[in-house]
Amino acid sequence: MNAALLLLSAPAPVAVFAYARPDHLRATLDALAANELAERTELVIFSDAPKDDAARDAVRQARAVARAATGFAAVRVVERERNYGLADSIVDGVTALTKSHGRVIVLEDDIVTAPCFLRYMNQALERYADQDRVMHVAAHMFDIDPAGLPEAFFLGHSSCWGWATWKRAWDHFSRDADAFVRAGTPQDVHRFNLDGAYDYWGQLLANRDGRLKTWAVYWYASVYSKGGLCLHPRASLVENIGHDGSGANCLHAPDWANKACGDAVSHLPDRLRVEDLALARVQAHLRMLTGKAPVPCRKGLLNTLFTRMRRLVAPLLGGI
Repeated sequence: MNAALLLLSAPAPVAVFAYARPDHLRATLDALAANELAERTELVIFSDAPKDDAARDAVRQARAVARAATGFAAVRVVERERNYGLADSIVDGVTALTKSHGRVIVLEDDIVTAPCFLRYMNQALERYADQDRVMHVAAHMFDIDPAGLPEAFFLGHSSCWGWATWKRAWDHFSRDADAFVRAGTPQDVHRFNLDGAYDYWGQLLANRDGRLKTWAVYWYASVYSKGGLCLHPRASLVENIGHDGSGANCLHAPDWANKACGDAVSHLPDRLRVEDLALARVQAHLRMLTGKAPVPCRKGLLNTLFTRMRRLVAPLLGGI
């Protein structure tokens, strides 16, 4: 599928979720405004209320940045009157915009986008609008070896650093961790964790137990439970600047963005299947980051896996 085709409909609205980081928000909005479709795009900024007096001034500054945003077809700032927290704010905002527009592109206030980000996201939203199995469009990709990979491909897991979806897919979003846990077999847990490469299941359990309050693992679980697919680019079209503590990495965004768009997506896959080579490289990358060795999941070793997973799952399932 040639992704260079002109869009047949108006661009999807972009939701940006902000809190108390005015400098990061400014970098995010400046990069987004530099996208080629920005002038045709409606921007909705959800500004969360301060959770305490210490955050009040930073939230005020962030809201001033939001109100000053230019370069878009329209800008609307939703100033929360109470503190939602990121998870509830995202769920509420995505639900509202998918209901009103049928689709949405989502960013947090520390995600700097390449100039071709909006083009890729909108073409994917249009290309797969009626493909129920495709539930998520991701803009981020780990720094994996791109050799032999197509420009874009499908994986089974989602990514929360710049993404998009449709109402038909978001309607399946659920935060019922108990239901996910009850339905999950040891094999499901293994696959959900990308064959043991990363402990997504642990995040789900931590949310269930109240030790975490996040949204992304619930979305991944919702996609997984429906056998959904997530489109990913071979090279990341976003950069997370939120781990620097000061926003200093924003200074490097232009060089990064030019490099990212040098590998822009011009073709989207027609075959709705997981790209095995890409999955293997993502798994290897995550294992390198976490220091985990591969855990086999063959039928002949099912008893070993079952024993390991029982320690984790039995208390939640009432014994297996």
